[in-house]
This record gives sequence, C-alpha cells and structure tokens, in this order.
Amino acid sequence: MLAYNWTFGSVLWAMLVFYFWVVVIWMFVRCFVDIFSRDDIRGFAKAGWVLLIVILPLIGILIYVAARPREAL
Repeated sequence: MLAYNWTFGSVLWAMLVFYFWVVVIWMFVRCFVDIFSRDDIRGFAKAGWVLLIVILPLIGILIYVAARPREAL
C-alpha cells in the first residue's frame, strides 16, 4: 500500500508545489540577506522586520519589498 499511481496531473501538481516552496524559501533568504546587509537601519528596526517576516511571511515580505528605499536595490 506504499505505492502511488502517478498521473500526469499529480506530477504537474507536485512540481507546482515544489516550485512554490522553493520560491518561498528563496524569498525568505533574500529578504533576510537584504535586511542584514543594509547600513541605514539599526538593530531594533532589523529585528522588527525579521519578526514581521517570520510572523506574517507572505504579507511581511510584500510590505518589506514595498517599503524599502529604491537605492537599496
């Protein structure tokens, strides 16, 4: 009973879910690298951004990307 019959749709769904998780992990890593490499914000601000991203992952990342200054790119 451990075998699973893979259909074309289940393979596509598994690939989509895997791609989604890779993108989410990459967004976390990229935002954390960006937060800790910036010199214009200090300790508590960095901790606040990290806390927001950890507590509300997708919304926190979107808020961070929208709120950071243009020259931080």
